[in-house]
Amino acid sequence: MQLRLTGASLLLSTLLPGLAAAIGFDCEHINVDGYKYDFSSLGGVHELYHINETEQWTMNTTYVLNICNILYKAANRPEGKCGTSKNICGFVKELPKDGNGGTSFGFPIVGLDHAGAGSKDPKFTRLSNIDENMQGIRVELGGGEYKGDHNDEKPKDASAQIDFQCDPDRSGLEGLKTEDDPKERRDEGDDSTRGRSLEFKGFDHTEDDKYLLKLEWKTRYACDDYQRGKDSSSHWGFFTWMIIVLFLVIAAYLIFGSWLNYNRFGARGWDLLPHGDTLRDVPYIFQDWVKRVINTLQGSGSRGGYSAV
Repeated sequence: MQLRLTGASLLLSTLLPGLAAAIGFDCEHINVDGYKYDFSSLGGVHELYHINETEQWTMNTTYVLNICNILYKAANRPEGKCGTSKNICGFVKELPKDGNGGTSFGFPIVGLDHAGAGSKDPKFTRLSNIDENMQGIRVELGGGEYKGDHNDEKPKDASAQIDFQCDPDRSGLEGLKTEDDPKERRDEGDDSTRGRSLEFKGFDHTEDDKYLLKLEWKTRYACDDYQRGKDSSSHWGFFTWMIIVLFLVIAAYLIFGSWLNYNRFGARGWDLLPHGDTLRDVPYIFQDWVKRVINTLQGSGSRGGYSAV
């Protein structure tokens, strides 16, 4: 009994963080002002690097993110740990310029608590509402905290702001490589001549005493025309559904009628089918109808007048 409980608890501890992350933010189904967005093709663990230098320190920060799932093992690195239930983490290496010592630590930016609690509090804004000349969507996600540049201050809320900008010529994977990705995804992102589609824009201390990571992601999946074309090509029309429903209704009627005739009357062969006599006569009825149409057409083409007596 104890072994069963232990196995169940291990299973739940594995599945619940991923389930909670999916509930907090679904990258495949985003609907804003009647526009649908699907960023599932941008999933996977990606990294960004940023170096900040002061008079005394050099700070090398690596931002690790997966917008479609939690980071799992990617949240644990030599520099520190930030929690496997997170979607975006930062890992800092602080090196003093005098060469003495140095520190490293990790901190969460977006995600849920370890047990799946908390909220990422997702917010969505179409970029056209900010700038009428832009297409795309701004996604804001929370659930992190930051303890200052030296990881020794009172923790303050941290979040991320990602501007998905429309670029019809970019998949969004340019300059991004993930070893666990399928080969076709790695090839799609292997374009060193165009620069990275995902860019770091800042990690700022805001006026409301919080920290905000700003990212800019250029991709065709943020274009209105791309999404509209995808929706129209992936959905069946009304008449297609009507034909399918009609076929299913007729099939159900024939199957049920045959079963009823078999059980009630012991029917066999054509007699199994409901209205079997009528169905057997259908070819002959159709043949007679075709003959009548032909005779009518031929009769209408003959010349009228009096016939000789």
